[in-house]
Amino acid sequence: MRGLLTPQRVLIAFACLAALIVCCGLAYWQWQRFESASGTFQNLGYVLQWPLFGLFPLFMVWRFRRLVRQNRDADLAAEPVAPAPKPVATVDAVKPAPVEHFDDEEDAELAAYNRMLADLNARDGR
Repeated sequence: MRGLLTPQRVLIAFACLAALIVCCGLAYWQWQRFESASGTFQNLGYVLQWPLFGLFPLFMVWRFRRLVRQNRDADLAAEPVAPAPKPVATVDAVKPAPVEHFDDEEDAELAAYNRMLADLNARDGR
């Protein structure tokens, strides 16, 4: 319960309430303009928009609090990171000898395709 009513939270709540009151007043004003002889449907659109504008600060407060809670939960759940392992010395790969005898026709086609790709890669490297 301690820390629930801080000056910052009271100020934020007051600002949200003030925004809602002002925006509802502007919606009422637009409603009066809509009902007047010179009113248009644009005024009616503003009647619907102003209350949403007034609720937006409250939504943002809720969103920020939710993000802070998610970040705090993620920090608590994060496991300590182990140090990265030392790099292993690499050994040059041994290139296998090409196999020219194939029992299956698909394997022969695949080998021909792989040779073509290797040739294209060699040309691209030049």
